[in-house]
Amino acid sequence: MSPRRSYDQYCSAARALDLVGDRWTLLIVRELLAGPRRYTDLHADLPGVSTDVLASRLKDMERDGLTTRRRLPPPGAAYVYELTERGRALLPVLQALGAWGEPELGERRPTDAVRAHWFALPLLRGLEGAGTVEVCLEEGEFHLLVGAENGPLYGDGPAPAEPDARLRMDAATCDAVARGELTLREAVRTGRASLSGDGPPAKALREP
Repeated sequence: MSPRRSYDQYCSAARALDLVGDRWTLLIVRELLAGPRRYTDLHADLPGVSTDVLASRLKDMERDGLTTRRRLPPPGAAYVYELTERGRALLPVLQALGAWGEPELGERRPTDAVRAHWFALPLLRGLEGAGTVEVCLEEGEFHLLVGAENGPLYGDGPAPAEPDARLRMDAATCDAVARGELTLREAVRTGRASLSGDGPPAKALREP
Protein backbone atom coordinates (compact mmCIF):
# COMPACT_ATOMS: atom_id res chain seq x y z
CA MET A 1 0.00 0.00 0.00
CA SER A 2 1.45 3.35 -1.02
CA PRO A 3 2.03 5.96 1.70
CA ARG A 4 -0.64 8.59 2.07
CA ARG A 5 0.13 11.81 0.25
CA SER A 6 -0.03 14.96 2.32
CA TYR A 7 -0.15 18.68 1.73
CA ASP A 8 2.19 18.97 4.75
CA GLN A 9 0.32 22.01 5.99
CA TYR A 10 -0.63 22.57 9.63
CA CYS A 11 -4.26 23.37 8.77
CA SER A 12 -7.34 21.28 9.57
CA ALA A 13 -8.76 21.79 6.06
CA ALA A 14 -5.50 20.55 4.54
CA ARG A 15 -5.42 17.58 6.91
CA ALA A 16 -9.01 16.72 5.94
CA LEU A 17 -8.12 16.88 2.25
CA ASP A 18 -5.18 14.57 2.93
CA LEU A 19 -7.83 11.94 3.75
CA VAL A 20 -10.76 12.71 1.46
CA GLY A 21 -9.39 14.98 -1.25
CA ASP A 22 -8.56 12.25 -3.75
CA ARG A 23 -10.87 11.75 -6.71
CA TRP A 24 -13.77 9.32 -5.94
CA THR A 25 -13.26 9.19 -2.16
CA LEU A 26 -16.27 11.32 -1.20
CA LEU A 27 -18.44 9.59 -3.79
CA ILE A 28 -17.54 6.26 -2.19
CA VAL A 29 -18.69 7.75 1.12
CA ARG A 30 -21.95 8.79 -0.57
CA GLU A 31 -22.55 5.19 -1.63
CA LEU A 32 -21.65 3.74 1.78
CA LEU A 33 -24.14 6.01 3.54
CA ALA A 34 -26.63 3.40 2.31
CA GLY A 35 -24.98 0.85 4.59
CA PRO A 36 -22.64 -2.06 3.84
CA ARG A 37 -21.91 -2.52 0.14
CA ARG A 38 -20.05 -5.18 -1.81
CA TYR A 39 -17.19 -4.16 -4.08
CA THR A 40 -19.22 -5.14 -7.15
CA ASP A 41 -22.15 -2.98 -5.99
CA LEU A 42 -19.87 0.00 -5.45
CA HIS A 43 -18.29 -0.43 -8.87
CA ALA A 44 -21.73 -0.64 -10.53
CA ASP A 45 -22.94 2.58 -8.86
CA LEU A 46 -19.74 4.55 -9.52
CA PRO A 47 -19.72 4.59 -13.32
CA GLY A 48 -16.39 5.79 -14.67
CA VAL A 49 -14.17 4.53 -11.86
CA SER A 50 -11.62 1.88 -12.80
CA THR A 51 -11.32 -1.29 -10.75
CA ASP A 52 -7.74 -0.39 -9.80
CA VAL A 53 -8.66 3.08 -8.58
CA LEU A 54 -11.68 1.83 -6.61
CA ALA A 55 -9.62 -0.88 -4.93
CA SER A 56 -6.90 1.64 -4.10
CA ARG A 57 -9.34 4.16 -2.64
CA LEU A 58 -11.02 1.52 -0.49
CA LYS A 59 -7.65 0.39 0.88
CA ASP A 60 -6.70 3.99 1.66
CA MET A 61 -10.04 4.64 3.36
CA GLU A 62 -9.69 1.51 5.48
CA ARG A 63 -6.15 2.48 6.48
CA ASP A 64 -7.31 5.98 7.41
CA GLY A 65 -10.16 4.72 9.59
CA LEU A 66 -13.02 5.83 7.35
CA THR A 67 -14.22 2.35 6.39
CA THR A 68 -13.98 -1.23 7.55
CA ARG A 69 -14.23 -4.47 5.60
CA ARG A 70 -15.92 -7.60 6.91
CA ARG A 71 -17.06 -10.93 5.56
CA LEU A 72 -20.76 -11.75 5.52
CA PRO A 73 -21.78 -15.06 7.09
CA PRO A 74 -22.95 -17.89 4.80
CA PRO A 75 -24.75 -18.11 2.49
CA GLY A 76 -23.54 -14.61 1.53
CA ALA A 77 -19.85 -15.28 2.17
CA ALA A 78 -18.89 -12.01 0.44
CA TYR A 79 -16.87 -9.10 1.75
CA VAL A 80 -18.65 -5.80 2.34
CA TYR A 81 -17.35 -2.32 3.04
CA GLU A 82 -19.01 0.00 5.53
CA LEU A 83 -18.35 3.38 7.07
CA THR A 84 -16.90 3.78 10.53
CA GLU A 85 -18.24 6.43 12.89
CA ARG A 86 -15.49 8.69 11.57
CA GLY A 87 -16.62 8.02 8.01
CA ARG A 88 -20.30 8.66 8.81
CA ALA A 89 -19.29 12.01 10.28
CA LEU A 90 -18.65 13.14 6.70
CA LEU A 91 -22.42 13.39 6.09
CA PRO A 92 -22.65 17.13 6.85
CA VAL A 93 -19.61 17.69 4.63
CA LEU A 94 -21.36 15.96 1.73
CA GLN A 95 -24.61 17.80 2.47
CA ALA A 96 -22.85 21.16 2.45
CA LEU A 97 -20.90 20.27 -0.69
CA GLY A 98 -24.11 19.18 -2.41
CA ALA A 99 -25.91 22.39 -1.45
CA TRP A 100 -22.94 24.44 -2.67
CA GLY A 101 -22.91 22.53 -5.96
CA GLU A 102 -26.63 22.89 -6.72
CA PRO A 103 -26.11 25.81 -9.14
CA GLU A 104 -23.66 23.68 -11.14
CA LEU A 105 -26.21 20.99 -11.98
CA GLY A 106 -28.04 22.74 -14.78
CA GLU A 107 -29.92 20.51 -17.20
CA ARG A 108 -28.97 16.85 -17.48
CA ARG A 109 -26.39 16.23 -20.19
CA PRO A 110 -26.69 13.22 -22.52
CA THR A 111 -23.45 11.88 -21.05
CA ASP A 112 -24.59 12.17 -17.42
CA ALA A 113 -25.00 8.89 -15.55
CA VAL A 114 -27.94 8.86 -13.13
CA ARG A 115 -28.88 6.56 -10.27
CA ALA A 116 -32.12 7.05 -8.37
CA HIS A 117 -30.43 6.94 -4.96
CA TRP A 118 -28.12 9.84 -5.89
CA PHE A 119 -31.12 12.04 -5.07
CA ALA A 120 -31.19 10.71 -1.51
CA LEU A 121 -28.98 13.40 0.01
CA PRO A 122 -30.69 16.43 -1.57
CA LEU A 123 -34.11 15.02 -0.66
CA LEU A 124 -33.03 14.35 2.92
CA ARG A 125 -32.20 18.05 3.29
CA GLY A 126 -35.87 18.86 2.65
CA LEU A 127 -37.40 16.36 5.08
CA GLU A 128 -38.23 16.79 8.75
CA GLY A 129 -39.36 14.46 11.50
CA ALA A 130 -38.23 10.88 11.96
CA GLY A 131 -39.36 7.92 9.90
CA THR A 132 -39.07 6.08 6.62
CA VAL A 133 -39.89 7.77 3.33
CA GLU A 134 -40.32 5.73 0.17
CA VAL A 135 -39.41 7.62 -3.00
CA CYS A 136 -40.49 6.63 -6.49
CA LEU A 137 -38.73 8.37 -9.38
CA GLU A 138 -38.56 7.64 -13.08
CA GLU A 139 -35.03 6.32 -12.49
CA GLY A 140 -36.17 3.85 -9.83
CA GLU A 141 -37.21 3.51 -6.20
CA PHE A 142 -35.33 3.99 -2.95
CA HIS A 143 -36.19 4.73 0.66
CA LEU A 144 -34.87 7.31 3.11
CA LEU A 145 -34.38 6.88 6.82
CA VAL A 146 -35.13 10.39 8.04
CA GLY A 147 -33.61 11.34 11.37
CA ALA A 148 -31.27 8.34 11.49
CA GLU A 149 -28.18 9.12 13.56
CA ASN A 150 -26.33 5.85 13.13
CA GLY A 151 -26.38 3.27 10.37
CA PRO A 152 -27.79 3.64 6.86
CA LEU A 153 -29.47 6.83 5.71
CA TYR A 154 -31.08 5.34 2.61
CA GLY A 155 -31.47 2.08 0.73
CA ASP A 156 -32.29 0.89 -2.76
CA GLY A 157 -35.77 -0.32 -3.58
CA PRO A 158 -39.04 0.02 -1.65
CA ALA A 159 -39.05 0.39 2.12
CA PRO A 160 -38.77 -2.97 3.90
CA ALA A 161 -41.91 -2.18 5.93
CA GLU A 162 -44.85 0.17 5.58
CA PRO A 163 -43.25 3.63 5.21
CA ASP A 164 -44.28 6.73 7.10
CA ALA A 165 -44.55 8.62 3.82
CA ARG A 166 -44.48 7.91 0.08
CA LEU A 167 -43.26 10.45 -2.46
CA ARG A 168 -43.61 10.20 -6.23
CA MET A 169 -42.07 12.71 -8.63
CA ASP A 170 -41.27 12.97 -12.31
CA ALA A 171 -37.73 13.69 -13.52
CA ALA A 172 -38.29 17.41 -14.04
CA THR A 173 -39.59 17.92 -10.50
CA CYS A 174 -36.82 15.86 -8.94
CA ASP A 175 -34.20 17.77 -10.91
CA ALA A 176 -35.69 21.09 -9.79
CA VAL A 177 -35.51 19.98 -6.13
CA ALA A 178 -31.92 18.78 -6.58
CA ARG A 179 -30.97 22.13 -8.15
CA GLY A 180 -32.51 24.04 -5.23
CA GLU A 181 -35.13 25.68 -7.45
CA LEU A 182 -38.04 23.98 -5.69
CA THR A 183 -38.50 22.74 -2.14
CA LEU A 184 -40.17 19.44 -1.39
CA ARG A 185 -42.94 21.27 0.47
CA GLU A 186 -43.57 23.46 -2.60
CA ALA A 187 -43.56 20.40 -4.85
CA VAL A 188 -46.21 18.73 -2.68
CA ARG A 189 -48.32 21.89 -2.29
CA THR A 190 -48.40 22.55 -6.07
CA GLY A 191 -49.12 18.93 -6.93
CA ARG A 192 -45.82 18.36 -8.71
CA ALA A 193 -45.07 15.61 -6.18
CA SER A 194 -47.66 13.21 -4.85
CA LEU A 195 -47.52 12.41 -1.15
CA SER A 196 -49.24 9.74 0.91
CA GLY A 197 -48.83 8.56 4.49
CA ASP A 198 -49.48 9.98 7.94
CA GLY A 199 -46.08 9.71 9.63
CA PRO A 200 -44.06 12.71 10.89
CA PRO A 201 -42.22 13.33 7.57
CA ALA A 202 -45.54 13.37 5.69
CA LYS A 203 -47.17 15.70 8.20
CA ALA A 204 -44.19 18.08 8.03
CA LEU A 205 -44.42 18.26 4.23
CA ARG A 206 -48.12 19.15 4.42
CA GLU A 207 -47.54 22.07 6.75
CA PRO A 208 -48.08 25.49 5.12
